[in-house]
Amino acid sequence: MRTLLRVLTLAAPALAGEPVTTMLLPTGPGNPRNTEGDFIPLKDGRILFAYTRFTGGGEDHSTADIAARYSADKGATWTATDSTLVANEGGMNVMSVSFLRLASGEIALFYARKNSMLDCRPYMRMSKDEGRSWSKPRLCVREPGYYVLNNDRAYQLKSGRLVLPVALHANRDNDPKKFNSRGVAMCYLSDNKGRSWRRSRTVLENPDPNPAGLQEPGVIELKDGRLLMYMRTGMGSQYFSYSRDGGETWTPAEPSPLLSPLSPATIERIPGTGDLLAVWNDHSRVPESIRNKKRTPLTVAISRDEGRTWEKAKNLLDDPDGWYCYTAVEFVGDRVLLSYNAGGSGGLPRLSRSAMTYFDVDWLYKDTK
Repeated sequence: MRTLLRVLTLAAPALAGEPVTTMLLPTGPGNPRNTEGDFIPLKDGRILFAYTRFTGGGEDHSTADIAARYSADKGATWTATDSTLVANEGGMNVMSVSFLRLASGEIALFYARKNSMLDCRPYMRMSKDEGRSWSKPRLCVREPGYYVLNNDRAYQLKSGRLVLPVALHANRDNDPKKFNSRGVAMCYLSDNKGRSWRRSRTVLENPDPNPAGLQEPGVIELKDGRLLMYMRTGMGSQYFSYSRDGGETWTPAEPSPLLSPLSPATIERIPGTGDLLAVWNDHSRVPESIRNKKRTPLTVAISRDEGRTWEKAKNLLDDPDGWYCYTAVEFVGDRVLLSYNAGGSGGLPRLSRSAMTYFDVDWLYKDTK
């Protein structure tokens, strides 16, 4: 597949709804990494994008806060400077943003507060005034441990239930400097708008002894009322699990058609068609030398049968040295907004920069030449 992404310039407007890069968040002195963000459309027509702004190094445990930028033209252009949305209140950092527009009309903001390699848990803030002010942080997971909630992962069911899919990385050595890579997946559920949370009855283990376990889960509600949980693994594909009771219990995790390295995917429902959109690193056609090793290419595809099969796959980016991951998706009218980490190329650190792209929904259904 050819690379389809184009860079927006004043002399090269978007053609036929094809993908266009509108913003890259470069690094600079005192700001070595900008990553893991999410979008929320505001009632005045603007779009808020919040992301993790690292100030004390480029590692996952380095000092960071959460910064914000705005667009008034459906993501075509963005404000040039940051505003601080959440100052660093963790022993290490705050990172990995998820937004939800609740049924009440309020905006919920979720993020990870990381205090140590033994303590990383999601917190929630609420805004009743379209993000101008936020409530005090509320802890969502009271059980101690290192819980990973990715960006753009918080989910609200049709019933109103809030679902946070998380992976717990239990540090068996109880060493605050050591991270345990093997994850187990579960959900935290709230039926009272986030005032209290409980863990799902099922905790999913990878049936294979691979050291990664099940990591960085996401959920999507299917048309038949079931929930689909998708998880990154070291087994060559995303793994799928299903729930028939709103996330309380889950089927054993199994391989899915989404072949990929140890890298997260994103699955969202396309409002205009009802089909599913997946964004992931498709390794079904990559050379054996990099299969399951690099987070490239960055691929999009649709499913008309609720995730059983995927079609119209297109590579947005396919640089063999690229490192594309931690995506966020938002639908604004007939446009898809996509943010993602964009490192690796040109000698850049793999997890260093955020990029933003938009394209028409109709483009997803076109055949590639």
